[in-house]
Amino acid sequence: GVVEACLLHMLKRRAAGFLRTDKVAALFTKVGKTYAVAGEVCKKVQELQQQVESRKNQPNGQEPLKRQGSTTSRTPVLTPQAIKHIWVRTALIEKVLDKIVQYIVDNCSKYYEKEALLADPVCGPILASLLVGPCALEYTKLKTADHYWTDPSADELVQRHRIHGVHGRQDSPSKRPALGIRKRHSSGSTSEDRCAASAREYVESLHQNSRTHLLYGKNNVLVQPKDDLEAIPGYLSLHQSADSLTLKWTPNQLMNGTLGDSE
Repeated sequence: GVVEACLLHMLKRRAAGFLRTDKVAALFTKVGKTYAVAGEVCKKVQELQQQVESRKNQPNGQEPLKRQGSTTSRTPVLTPQAIKHIWVRTALIEKVLDKIVQYIVDNCSKYYEKEALLADPVCGPILASLLVGPCALEYTKLKTADHYWTDPSADELVQRHRIHGVHGRQDSPSKRPALGIRKRHSSGSTSEDRCAASAREYVESLHQNSRTHLLYGKNNVLVQPKDDLEAIPGYLSLHQSADSLTLKWTPNQLMNGTLGDSE
């Protein structure tokens, strides 16, 4: 969306052509007539748009069954957001967006007014240079809108920690040191300190994710699930997201993998 806003800034009317409802499509189409790289992107976008239209015309219930096959399963499923930015998105995935923008900058007088962003002798080349990094990435797995809600469960994280712990129990001096500061009430035992550091590092990784910031964490916080049950010690953490604060608590037994058949 940001790249599209830059491309549309003070675009000449005649550069938009007859496709004024989709100026980005008009720009790519016009550039594709004189630049072969942009022309290939235009062909790929047209193919994707045809696939989207054909999928819309499929009767309900038939397309999901077809997509289970080995030949038709390669047809990409585009979200509404992807369709909205399909031109820039396709050029990005094909790793040619930076080249197309650089070509537009080099020939800016054909498409933009003098005060346009891409016509600026400094800002235009900078935008093209900034796109070199994103175009070098492999977009084999794009994040979807629901990826934030598919974080591994605590039980799965415990299993991962067990697998990692089997290979990392040797007293290796090259082991990465744990995050945080050593406990003040240390018993002095090297093995106990190492175990505590490993547990503390695991607790921190369990409560970290890409959407929230860990503001505070404290171990051995007692929680009483029911009135007739004893309080259970666990790890309490406070996280900040874009619009809320969240408290998380995980029992120590689950952290240590000794929950067993307990309720």
